[in-house]
Amino acid sequence: MRVKDGEQPAMEEGVPADAVGRRIACDGEIATVLFVGMVPPTKGLWLGVEWDNPERGKHDGCHEGVRYFTCSHPTGGSFVRPKKASFGVDYVTALKLRYEREREGTEPVIKGIAVDYRYQKLSNKQKAENLREVALRRCEVWGATPGDDIKNTTPDVEFLDLSHNLLWSWEPLAAITEQLPELTGLHLGYNRLSVPSDPSSLRHAFANLKVLILQGCGLTWPQVLQCAGMWPQVEELYLERNNITQLQRPVDVLQSLTTLDLTNNPIASETLPEISALSGLKTLVLADTGLSTIEFNDVPAGSKTAMFPALQNLALRDNNITEWRVLNELEKLASLEHLMVQRNPLIESGERNPETAWQITIARIGQLHTLNSRQIDPVERRGAERDYLKMFGKQWLESGGHWDPEKNNPGAAFLAEHPRYLALIQKHGAPDEGELVTKKPFALKNQLLNLTFTCPDDTDRKPIPKKLPCSMELQKVKGLLHRLLKLPGVDLHLSYTGTRMEGAEVEMDNDLKELQFYSIEDGDSILVRWS
Repeated sequence: MRVKDGEQPAMEEGVPADAVGRRIACDGEIATVLFVGMVPPTKGLWLGVEWDNPERGKHDGCHEGVRYFTCSHPTGGSFVRPKKASFGVDYVTALKLRYEREREGTEPVIKGIAVDYRYQKLSNKQKAENLREVALRRCEVWGATPGDDIKNTTPDVEFLDLSHNLLWSWEPLAAITEQLPELTGLHLGYNRLSVPSDPSSLRHAFANLKVLILQGCGLTWPQVLQCAGMWPQVEELYLERNNITQLQRPVDVLQSLTTLDLTNNPIASETLPEISALSGLKTLVLADTGLSTIEFNDVPAGSKTAMFPALQNLALRDNNITEWRVLNELEKLASLEHLMVQRNPLIESGERNPETAWQITIARIGQLHTLNSRQIDPVERRGAERDYLKMFGKQWLESGGHWDPEKNNPGAAFLAEHPRYLALIQKHGAPDEGELVTKKPFALKNQLLNLTFTCPDDTDRKPIPKKLPCSMELQKVKGLLHRLLKLPGVDLHLSYTGTRMEGAEVEMDNDLKELQFYSIEDGDSILVRWS
Protein backbone atom coordinates (compact mmCIF):
# COMPACT_ATOMS: atom_id res chain seq x y z
CA MET A 1 0.00 0.00 0.00
CA ARG A 2 1.36 3.37 -0.96
CA VAL A 3 1.18 5.94 1.82
CA LYS A 4 -0.46 9.23 0.77
CA ASP A 5 -0.95 12.48 2.64
CA GLY A 6 -0.96 11.07 6.13
CA GLU A 7 0.69 8.97 8.74
CA GLN A 8 1.11 5.20 8.69
CA PRO A 9 -2.09 3.18 9.18
CA ALA A 10 -3.54 2.99 12.68
CA MET A 11 -1.87 0.43 14.92
CA GLU A 12 -3.28 -2.14 17.33
CA GLU A 13 -0.68 -3.69 19.60
CA GLY A 14 1.91 -2.31 17.19
CA VAL A 15 0.29 -3.94 14.15
CA PRO A 16 -0.51 -1.78 11.07
CA ALA A 17 -4.10 -1.89 9.83
CA ASP A 18 -2.83 -3.23 6.50
CA ALA A 19 -0.62 -5.87 8.13
CA VAL A 20 -1.86 -8.83 6.05
CA GLY A 21 0.48 -9.06 3.10
CA ARG A 22 3.16 -6.95 4.80
CA ARG A 23 6.67 -8.23 5.51
CA ILE A 24 8.23 -8.54 8.96
CA ALA A 25 11.62 -9.28 10.46
CA CYS A 26 11.82 -11.54 13.49
CA ASP A 27 14.88 -13.08 15.12
CA GLY A 28 17.01 -12.43 12.05
CA GLU A 29 14.52 -14.01 9.61
CA ILE A 30 12.01 -12.45 7.20
CA ALA A 31 8.40 -13.52 6.71
CA THR A 32 5.13 -12.45 5.11
CA VAL A 33 2.09 -11.82 7.33
CA LEU A 34 -0.89 -13.91 6.19
CA PHE A 35 -3.13 -13.72 9.28
CA VAL A 36 -3.81 -11.30 12.14
CA GLY A 37 -6.13 -12.39 14.93
CA MET A 38 -6.85 -14.62 17.90
CA VAL A 39 -5.72 -18.24 18.15
CA PRO A 40 -7.81 -20.00 20.88
CA PRO A 41 -7.33 -21.07 23.57
CA THR A 42 -4.52 -18.54 23.93
CA LYS A 43 -5.22 -14.87 24.66
CA GLY A 44 -3.98 -11.85 22.78
CA LEU A 45 -3.19 -11.09 19.16
CA TRP A 46 -1.10 -13.35 16.93
CA LEU A 47 0.49 -12.90 13.53
CA GLY A 48 0.31 -15.89 11.22
CA VAL A 49 3.36 -15.73 8.98
CA GLU A 50 5.04 -17.64 6.16
CA TRP A 51 8.81 -17.59 6.47
CA ASP A 52 11.10 -17.06 3.49
CA ASN A 53 13.13 -19.89 5.00
CA PRO A 54 10.60 -22.75 5.36
CA GLU A 55 12.86 -24.55 7.84
CA ARG A 56 12.06 -21.75 10.30
CA GLY A 57 8.36 -22.70 10.40
CA LYS A 58 6.32 -25.47 12.02
CA HIS A 59 3.14 -25.97 9.94
CA ASP A 60 1.29 -24.80 6.80
CA GLY A 61 -1.17 -22.47 8.55
CA CYS A 62 -3.37 -25.20 10.00
CA HIS A 63 -3.27 -25.39 13.80
CA GLU A 64 -5.20 -27.79 16.04
CA GLY A 65 -7.41 -28.74 13.12
CA VAL A 66 -8.28 -25.13 12.23
CA ARG A 67 -6.93 -23.49 9.08
CA TYR A 68 -5.93 -19.88 9.76
CA PHE A 69 -3.93 -19.30 6.56
CA THR A 70 -2.25 -21.29 3.78
CA CYS A 71 1.46 -21.62 3.06
CA SER A 72 3.20 -22.71 -0.13
CA HIS A 73 5.45 -25.01 1.94
CA PRO A 74 4.18 -27.59 4.47
CA THR A 75 6.48 -26.29 7.21
CA GLY A 76 6.66 -22.63 6.18
CA GLY A 77 4.21 -21.21 8.71
CA SER A 78 4.28 -20.06 12.32
CA PHE A 79 2.41 -17.85 14.78
CA VAL A 80 4.42 -15.02 16.36
CA ARG A 81 3.50 -12.33 18.85
CA PRO A 82 3.44 -8.77 17.42
CA LYS A 83 5.95 -7.56 20.00
CA LYS A 84 8.56 -9.92 18.50
CA ALA A 85 7.98 -8.68 14.94
CA SER A 86 9.40 -5.60 13.25
CA PHE A 87 7.41 -4.03 10.43
CA GLY A 88 10.51 -2.03 9.60
CA VAL A 89 11.54 1.57 9.13
CA ASP A 90 11.14 4.12 6.35
CA TYR A 91 13.89 4.91 3.82
CA VAL A 92 15.18 8.10 5.46
CA THR A 93 15.34 6.51 8.93
CA ALA A 94 17.29 3.56 7.54
CA LEU A 95 19.61 5.92 5.69
CA LYS A 96 20.43 7.85 8.86
CA LEU A 97 20.96 4.69 10.89
CA ARG A 98 23.25 3.24 8.26
CA TYR A 99 25.36 6.23 7.20
CA GLU A 100 25.45 8.38 10.33
CA ARG A 101 26.60 5.50 12.50
CA GLU A 102 29.17 4.59 9.89
CA ARG A 103 30.59 8.10 9.97
CA GLU A 104 30.71 7.89 13.76
CA GLY A 105 32.77 4.70 13.42
CA THR A 106 30.13 2.35 14.84
CA GLU A 107 28.55 -0.56 13.07
CA PRO A 108 24.94 0.21 12.11
CA VAL A 109 22.44 -2.21 13.62
CA ILE A 110 18.67 -2.42 13.21
CA LYS A 111 16.72 -4.83 15.40
CA GLY A 112 19.84 -6.84 16.15
CA ILE A 113 20.85 -7.31 12.48
CA ALA A 114 24.20 -5.87 11.41
CA VAL A 115 23.74 -3.84 8.24
CA ASP A 116 25.69 -5.14 5.25
CA TYR A 117 26.97 -2.25 3.14
CA ARG A 118 29.10 -2.46 0.03
CA TYR A 119 29.02 0.91 -1.70
CA GLN A 120 30.13 4.47 -0.96
CA LYS A 121 31.09 5.35 2.59
CA LEU A 122 30.79 8.83 4.06
CA SER A 123 33.86 10.70 5.26
CA ASN A 124 33.49 13.40 7.90
CA LYS A 125 33.29 16.05 5.16
CA GLN A 126 30.75 14.25 3.00
CA LYS A 127 26.99 14.53 3.12
CA ALA A 128 24.27 12.09 2.12
CA GLU A 129 23.15 14.59 -0.51
CA ASN A 130 26.34 13.82 -2.44
CA LEU A 131 25.86 10.06 -2.59
CA ARG A 132 25.42 8.45 -5.99
CA GLU A 133 25.28 4.89 -4.62
CA VAL A 134 23.22 3.97 -1.56
CA ALA A 135 23.27 0.52 0.03
CA LEU A 136 20.48 -0.23 2.50
CA ARG A 137 20.77 -4.00 2.35
CA ARG A 138 19.10 -5.74 5.32
CA CYS A 139 17.97 -2.45 6.83
CA GLU A 140 14.28 -3.45 7.23
CA VAL A 141 13.05 -0.75 4.85
CA TRP A 142 9.30 -0.97 4.26
CA GLY A 143 8.71 2.17 2.17
CA ALA A 144 8.58 5.95 2.57
CA THR A 145 6.75 8.47 4.70
CA PRO A 146 4.81 11.28 2.96
CA GLY A 147 6.64 14.33 1.70
CA ASP A 148 9.87 15.04 -0.14
CA ASP A 149 12.34 13.88 2.52
CA ILE A 150 14.03 11.40 0.18
CA LYS A 151 14.42 13.91 -2.64
CA ASN A 152 15.89 16.40 -0.20
CA THR A 153 18.19 13.86 1.45
CA THR A 154 19.68 11.85 -1.46
CA PRO A 155 18.76 13.66 -4.69
CA ASP A 156 21.65 12.34 -6.81
CA VAL A 157 21.39 8.59 -6.20
CA GLU A 158 22.06 6.56 -9.35
CA PHE A 159 22.24 3.05 -7.85
CA LEU A 160 20.16 1.88 -4.89
CA ASP A 161 20.50 -1.47 -3.10
CA LEU A 162 17.30 -2.36 -1.22
CA SER A 163 17.85 -6.13 -1.21
CA HIS A 164 16.78 -8.27 1.76
CA ASN A 165 14.32 -5.67 3.06
CA LEU A 166 10.62 -5.62 3.99
CA LEU A 167 9.18 -4.30 0.73
CA TRP A 168 5.95 -6.13 -0.08
CA SER A 169 4.53 -4.20 -3.03
CA TRP A 170 5.63 -1.99 -5.92
CA GLU A 171 3.49 0.89 -4.62
CA PRO A 172 5.54 1.68 -1.47
CA LEU A 173 8.69 1.10 -3.51
CA ALA A 174 7.49 3.66 -6.07
CA ALA A 175 7.05 6.18 -3.23
CA ILE A 176 10.84 5.93 -2.81
CA THR A 177 12.03 5.78 -6.41
CA GLU A 178 9.83 8.59 -7.71
CA GLN A 179 11.91 10.93 -5.53
CA LEU A 180 15.19 9.73 -7.11
CA PRO A 181 15.19 11.25 -10.61
CA GLU A 182 18.76 10.11 -11.38
CA LEU A 183 18.13 6.47 -10.46
CA THR A 184 19.33 4.04 -13.16
CA GLY A 185 20.19 0.92 -11.11
CA LEU A 186 18.03 -0.87 -8.51
CA HIS A 187 18.74 -4.04 -6.51
CA LEU A 188 15.55 -5.55 -5.01
CA GLY A 189 16.77 -9.08 -4.37
CA TYR A 190 14.91 -11.20 -1.81
CA ASN A 191 11.97 -8.88 -1.36
CA ARG A 192 8.47 -10.19 -2.13
CA LEU A 193 6.73 -7.66 -4.35
CA SER A 194 3.12 -8.31 -5.29
CA VAL A 195 2.04 -7.34 -8.81
CA PRO A 196 0.24 -3.94 -8.77
CA SER A 197 -3.30 -3.74 -10.09
CA ASP A 198 -2.29 -1.01 -12.56
CA PRO A 199 1.46 -1.26 -13.34
CA SER A 200 1.27 1.55 -15.90
CA SER A 201 0.35 4.02 -13.15
CA LEU A 202 3.80 3.48 -11.59
CA ARG A 203 5.78 3.81 -14.81
CA HIS A 204 6.93 7.32 -13.90
CA ALA A 205 8.71 6.03 -10.79
CA PHE A 206 11.01 3.72 -12.80
CA ALA A 207 11.21 5.64 -16.07
CA ASN A 208 15.02 5.94 -16.17
CA LEU A 209 15.86 2.50 -14.79
CA LYS A 210 18.54 0.66 -16.80
CA VAL A 211 19.65 -2.11 -14.42
CA LEU A 212 17.17 -4.10 -12.31
CA ILE A 213 18.07 -7.00 -10.00
CA LEU A 214 15.16 -9.17 -8.84
CA GLN A 215 17.08 -12.14 -7.47
CA GLY A 216 15.11 -14.50 -5.24
CA CYS A 217 11.83 -12.58 -5.37
CA GLY A 218 9.59 -15.61 -6.00
CA LEU A 219 8.48 -14.34 -9.42
CA THR A 220 7.00 -16.29 -12.32
CA TRP A 221 7.60 -15.22 -15.92
CA PRO A 222 3.98 -14.00 -16.38
CA GLN A 223 4.44 -11.81 -13.31
CA VAL A 224 7.67 -10.41 -14.79
CA LEU A 225 5.83 -9.57 -18.02
CA GLN A 226 2.99 -7.94 -16.07
CA CYS A 227 5.44 -5.71 -14.23
CA ALA A 228 7.72 -5.04 -17.20
CA GLY A 229 5.58 -2.16 -18.41
CA MET A 230 6.84 -0.21 -15.39
CA TRP A 231 10.45 -0.42 -16.65
CA PRO A 232 10.35 1.03 -20.18
CA GLN A 233 14.11 1.58 -20.46
CA VAL A 234 15.53 -1.44 -18.60
CA GLU A 235 18.58 -2.91 -20.33
CA GLU A 236 19.88 -5.42 -17.78
CA LEU A 237 17.46 -7.71 -15.93
CA TYR A 238 18.70 -10.22 -13.35
CA LEU A 239 16.16 -12.88 -12.32
CA GLU A 240 18.27 -15.50 -10.58
CA ARG A 241 16.51 -17.92 -8.19
CA ASN A 242 12.88 -17.21 -8.99
CA ASN A 243 9.98 -19.50 -9.97
CA ILE A 244 10.33 -19.12 -13.74
CA THR A 245 9.40 -22.29 -15.62
CA GLN A 246 7.45 -21.49 -18.80
CA LEU A 247 8.68 -18.58 -20.91
CA GLN A 248 6.19 -16.56 -22.96
CA ARG A 249 6.86 -14.04 -25.72
CA PRO A 250 7.31 -10.46 -24.44
CA VAL A 251 4.84 -8.25 -26.32
CA ASP A 252 5.65 -4.53 -26.30
CA VAL A 253 7.82 -4.94 -23.17
CA LEU A 254 11.50 -5.66 -22.45
CA GLN A 255 12.43 -4.52 -25.94
CA SER A 256 15.42 -2.55 -24.59
CA LEU A 257 17.01 -5.62 -22.95
CA THR A 258 20.66 -6.32 -23.68
CA THR A 259 21.28 -8.67 -20.70
CA LEU A 260 18.95 -11.28 -19.21
CA ASP A 261 20.01 -13.58 -16.35
CA LEU A 262 17.72 -16.56 -15.65
CA THR A 263 20.17 -18.56 -13.51
CA ASN A 264 18.70 -21.21 -11.22
CA ASN A 265 15.18 -21.25 -12.64
CA PRO A 266 13.68 -24.60 -13.76
CA ILE A 267 13.00 -23.50 -17.34
CA ALA A 268 11.26 -25.79 -19.82
CA SER A 269 13.70 -25.90 -22.74
CA GLU A 270 10.96 -25.98 -25.39
CA THR A 271 9.83 -22.51 -24.30
CA LEU A 272 13.24 -20.87 -24.84
CA PRO A 273 12.42 -19.70 -28.41
CA GLU A 274 9.61 -17.58 -26.96
CA ILE A 275 12.13 -14.93 -25.91
CA SER A 276 14.28 -15.22 -29.05
CA ALA A 277 12.67 -12.17 -30.66
CA LEU A 278 14.36 -9.85 -28.14
CA SER A 279 16.37 -8.32 -30.95
CA GLY A 280 18.79 -6.34 -28.77
CA LEU A 281 19.67 -9.16 -26.37
CA LYS A 282 23.46 -9.59 -26.27
CA THR A 283 23.95 -11.62 -23.07
CA LEU A 284 21.78 -14.55 -21.93
CA VAL A 285 22.57 -16.51 -18.77
CA LEU A 286 20.82 -19.89 -18.49
CA ALA A 287 23.10 -21.45 -15.87
CA ASP A 288 21.69 -24.18 -13.60
CA THR A 289 18.27 -24.23 -15.27
CA GLY A 290 18.09 -27.96 -15.98
CA LEU A 291 18.35 -27.47 -19.75
CA SER A 292 19.23 -30.59 -21.73
CA THR A 293 18.22 -29.55 -25.25
CA ILE A 294 18.15 -26.38 -27.33
CA GLU A 295 16.54 -26.25 -30.76
CA PHE A 296 16.25 -23.54 -33.40
CA ASN A 297 13.88 -25.20 -35.81
CA ASP A 298 13.45 -22.30 -38.22
CA VAL A 299 16.53 -23.38 -40.22
CA PRO A 300 18.31 -26.70 -40.97
CA ALA A 301 21.72 -27.69 -39.62
CA GLY A 302 24.53 -25.61 -41.09
CA SER A 303 22.39 -22.48 -41.51
CA LYS A 304 22.01 -19.37 -39.35
CA THR A 305 18.84 -18.86 -37.35
CA ALA A 306 16.87 -15.60 -37.17
CA MET A 307 16.40 -16.20 -33.44
CA PHE A 308 18.48 -14.19 -30.93
CA PRO A 309 20.03 -12.12 -33.73
CA ALA A 310 22.30 -10.04 -31.46
CA LEU A 311 23.24 -12.70 -28.90
CA GLN A 312 27.01 -12.66 -28.32
CA ASN A 313 27.38 -14.14 -24.81
CA LEU A 314 25.65 -17.34 -23.72
CA ALA A 315 26.13 -19.09 -20.36
CA LEU A 316 24.92 -22.72 -20.15
CA ARG A 317 27.07 -23.93 -17.26
CA ASP A 318 25.73 -26.42 -14.66
CA ASN A 319 23.05 -27.94 -16.89
CA ASN A 320 22.21 -31.44 -18.19
CA ILE A 321 23.51 -31.20 -21.75
CA THR A 322 24.63 -34.64 -22.93
CA GLU A 323 24.41 -34.49 -26.75
CA TRP A 324 26.71 -32.82 -29.28
CA ARG A 325 23.74 -31.81 -31.40
CA VAL A 326 23.07 -29.04 -28.85
CA LEU A 327 26.38 -27.47 -29.88
CA ASN A 328 25.36 -27.84 -33.52
CA GLU A 329 22.28 -25.79 -32.68
CA LEU A 330 24.45 -23.12 -31.04
CA GLU A 331 26.45 -22.88 -34.27
CA LYS A 332 23.23 -21.53 -35.83
CA LEU A 333 23.41 -18.37 -33.68
CA ALA A 334 24.67 -15.64 -36.00
CA SER A 335 26.42 -13.46 -33.40
CA LEU A 336 27.59 -15.95 -30.75
CA GLU A 337 31.21 -15.28 -29.69
CA HIS A 338 31.45 -16.25 -26.01
CA LEU A 339 30.14 -19.52 -24.56
CA MET A 340 30.25 -21.06 -21.09
CA VAL A 341 29.35 -24.77 -20.79
CA GLN A 342 31.27 -25.89 -17.72
CA ARG A 343 29.93 -28.71 -15.59
CA ASN A 344 27.68 -30.29 -18.19
CA PRO A 345 27.85 -34.08 -18.60
CA LEU A 346 28.84 -33.63 -22.25
CA ILE A 347 31.98 -31.74 -21.25
CA GLU A 348 32.88 -33.20 -17.87
CA SER A 349 32.28 -36.92 -18.33
CA GLY A 350 31.73 -39.64 -20.89
CA GLU A 351 34.11 -41.60 -23.02
CA ARG A 352 36.12 -38.56 -24.10
CA ASN A 353 38.48 -36.74 -21.75
CA PRO A 354 37.78 -33.04 -21.02
CA GLU A 355 40.60 -31.90 -23.30
CA THR A 356 39.04 -33.70 -26.26
CA ALA A 357 35.61 -32.30 -25.41
CA TRP A 358 37.14 -28.82 -25.35
CA GLN A 359 38.55 -29.29 -28.85
CA ILE A 360 35.34 -30.74 -30.28
CA THR A 361 33.38 -27.78 -28.92
CA ILE A 362 35.74 -25.31 -30.59
CA ALA A 363 35.54 -27.19 -33.88
CA ARG A 364 31.75 -27.41 -33.89
CA ILE A 365 31.16 -23.68 -33.23
CA GLY A 366 33.25 -21.75 -35.71
CA GLN A 367 32.71 -18.18 -34.54
CA LEU A 368 33.64 -18.61 -30.84
CA HIS A 369 36.24 -16.21 -29.45
CA THR A 370 36.18 -17.56 -25.88
CA LEU A 371 35.09 -20.86 -24.35
CA ASN A 372 34.53 -21.11 -20.60
CA SER A 373 36.12 -17.65 -20.21
CA ARG A 374 39.34 -18.74 -21.98
CA GLN A 375 40.52 -17.04 -25.14
CA ILE A 376 40.69 -19.30 -28.21
CA ASP A 377 43.81 -18.35 -30.13
CA PRO A 378 44.17 -19.11 -33.87
CA VAL A 379 46.77 -21.84 -33.28
CA GLU A 380 44.46 -23.69 -30.91
CA ARG A 381 41.47 -23.34 -33.25
CA ARG A 382 43.45 -24.64 -36.21
CA GLY A 383 44.62 -27.64 -34.20
CA ALA A 384 41.13 -28.37 -32.86
CA GLU A 385 39.54 -28.23 -36.31
CA ARG A 386 42.22 -30.40 -37.94
CA ASP A 387 41.92 -32.92 -35.13
CA TYR A 388 38.13 -32.94 -35.57
CA LEU A 389 38.53 -33.76 -39.27
CA LYS A 390 40.78 -36.66 -38.39
CA MET A 391 38.60 -37.87 -35.53
CA PHE A 392 35.46 -38.26 -37.67
CA GLY A 393 37.17 -38.97 -40.98
CA LYS A 394 36.21 -42.64 -41.12
CA GLN A 395 32.54 -41.78 -40.58
CA TRP A 396 32.84 -39.17 -43.34
CA LEU A 397 34.19 -41.75 -45.81
CA GLU A 398 31.67 -44.41 -44.79
CA SER A 399 28.79 -41.97 -45.33
CA GLY A 400 29.82 -41.14 -48.91
CA GLY A 401 32.68 -38.72 -48.43
CA HIS A 402 35.64 -38.74 -50.81
CA TRP A 403 39.01 -37.03 -51.28
CA ASP A 404 37.95 -36.10 -54.81
CA PRO A 405 35.73 -32.99 -54.44
CA GLU A 406 33.54 -34.09 -57.32
CA LYS A 407 32.81 -37.39 -55.57
CA ASN A 408 32.57 -35.94 -52.05
CA ASN A 409 28.91 -36.45 -51.19
CA PRO A 410 28.42 -37.51 -47.55
CA GLY A 411 24.91 -38.52 -46.50
CA ALA A 412 22.32 -36.30 -44.83
CA ALA A 413 22.63 -38.13 -41.49
CA PHE A 414 26.37 -37.42 -41.32
CA LEU A 415 25.92 -33.76 -42.27
CA ALA A 416 23.18 -33.36 -39.64
CA GLU A 417 25.58 -34.70 -37.02
CA HIS A 418 28.61 -32.77 -38.34
CA PRO A 419 27.26 -29.68 -40.14
CA ARG A 420 30.68 -27.94 -40.26
CA TYR A 421 32.63 -30.88 -41.65
CA LEU A 422 32.56 -29.85 -45.32
CA ALA A 423 33.42 -26.26 -44.44
CA LEU A 424 36.39 -27.53 -42.44
CA ILE A 425 37.58 -29.59 -45.39
CA GLN A 426 37.48 -26.46 -47.53
CA LYS A 427 39.44 -24.61 -44.85
CA HIS A 428 42.09 -27.22 -43.99
CA GLY A 429 41.83 -29.92 -46.62
CA ALA A 430 40.60 -33.49 -46.12
CA PRO A 431 42.54 -35.65 -43.65
CA ASP A 432 45.07 -38.09 -45.09
CA GLU A 433 44.10 -41.74 -44.95
CA GLY A 434 46.90 -42.47 -42.51
CA GLU A 435 45.57 -39.81 -40.11
CA LEU A 436 42.06 -41.22 -39.75
CA VAL A 437 41.21 -42.33 -36.24
CA THR A 438 39.87 -45.78 -35.52
CA LYS A 439 37.67 -45.62 -32.48
CA LYS A 440 39.06 -47.77 -29.69
CA PRO A 441 37.66 -48.71 -26.30
CA PHE A 442 38.60 -45.99 -23.86
CA ALA A 443 40.87 -47.29 -21.09
CA LEU A 444 42.59 -44.18 -19.81
CA LYS A 445 43.85 -45.62 -16.55
CA ASN A 446 45.87 -48.29 -18.40
CA GLN A 447 47.55 -45.73 -20.71
CA LEU A 448 48.68 -42.95 -18.38
CA LEU A 449 52.22 -41.63 -18.40
CA ASN A 450 53.74 -39.69 -15.50
CA LEU A 451 55.42 -36.75 -17.22
CA THR A 452 57.02 -33.51 -16.06
CA PHE A 453 56.82 -30.29 -18.08
CA THR A 454 59.76 -27.91 -17.66
CA CYS A 455 60.58 -24.55 -19.24
CA PRO A 456 64.39 -24.45 -19.61
CA ASP A 457 64.38 -20.87 -20.94
CA ASP A 458 62.25 -19.55 -18.06
CA THR A 459 63.77 -20.81 -14.82
CA ASP A 460 61.21 -18.91 -12.71
CA ARG A 461 58.52 -21.37 -13.77
CA LYS A 462 58.28 -24.46 -11.59
CA PRO A 463 58.14 -27.93 -13.20
CA ILE A 464 54.58 -29.17 -13.73
CA PRO A 465 53.90 -32.89 -13.16
CA LYS A 466 51.03 -34.35 -15.23
CA LYS A 467 49.49 -37.71 -15.98
CA LEU A 468 48.59 -37.97 -19.67
CA PRO A 469 47.36 -40.82 -21.89
CA CYS A 470 50.06 -42.12 -24.25
CA SER A 471 47.45 -41.88 -27.05
CA MET A 472 47.15 -38.10 -26.63
CA GLU A 473 48.04 -36.18 -29.80
CA LEU A 474 50.75 -33.56 -29.57
CA GLN A 475 48.33 -30.84 -30.67
CA LYS A 476 46.18 -31.55 -27.61
CA VAL A 477 49.25 -31.48 -25.38
CA LYS A 478 50.05 -28.01 -26.73
CA GLY A 479 46.48 -26.86 -26.13
CA LEU A 480 46.77 -28.03 -22.52
CA LEU A 481 50.09 -26.21 -22.11
CA HIS A 482 48.68 -22.96 -23.51
CA ARG A 483 46.23 -22.93 -20.60
CA LEU A 484 48.53 -24.30 -17.90
CA LEU A 485 51.27 -21.79 -18.71
CA LYS A 486 48.88 -18.97 -19.64
CA LEU A 487 50.59 -18.45 -22.99
CA PRO A 488 47.79 -17.92 -25.52
CA GLY A 489 48.74 -17.15 -29.09
CA VAL A 490 52.38 -18.31 -28.99
CA ASP A 491 54.06 -21.12 -30.94
CA LEU A 492 55.16 -23.91 -28.61
CA HIS A 493 58.20 -26.10 -29.41
CA LEU A 494 58.43 -29.41 -27.55
CA SER A 495 61.16 -31.96 -27.02
CA TYR A 496 61.67 -34.65 -24.42
CA THR A 497 64.45 -36.23 -22.44
CA GLY A 498 64.87 -39.01 -19.91
CA THR A 499 67.44 -40.66 -17.65
CA ARG A 500 68.17 -43.29 -20.31
CA MET A 501 69.14 -40.60 -22.84
CA GLU A 502 72.18 -39.09 -21.06
CA GLY A 503 71.13 -35.46 -21.59
CA ALA A 504 70.04 -35.80 -25.21
CA GLU A 505 66.77 -34.31 -26.44
CA VAL A 506 64.32 -35.71 -28.97
CA GLU A 507 62.41 -33.09 -30.93
CA MET A 508 58.62 -33.54 -31.16
CA ASP A 509 57.74 -31.87 -34.45
CA ASN A 510 54.50 -33.45 -35.70
CA ASP A 511 51.38 -32.10 -33.99
CA LEU A 512 49.22 -34.91 -35.36
CA LYS A 513 51.25 -37.72 -33.80
CA GLU A 514 50.47 -39.29 -30.44
CA LEU A 515 52.86 -39.25 -27.49
CA GLN A 516 53.48 -42.96 -27.91
CA PHE A 517 54.80 -42.31 -31.44
CA TYR A 518 57.85 -40.64 -29.89
CA SER A 519 58.53 -43.61 -27.56
CA ILE A 520 58.11 -41.45 -24.47
CA GLU A 521 58.27 -43.47 -21.27
CA ASP A 522 56.89 -43.06 -17.80
CA GLY A 523 58.94 -40.51 -15.82
CA ASP A 524 60.30 -38.60 -18.83
CA SER A 525 60.44 -34.80 -18.98
CA ILE A 526 58.96 -32.69 -21.79
CA LEU A 527 60.86 -29.45 -22.43
CA VAL A 528 58.69 -26.50 -23.40
CA ARG A 529 59.99 -23.53 -25.36
CA TRP A 530 58.09 -20.85 -27.25
CA SER A 531 58.52 -18.04 -29.72
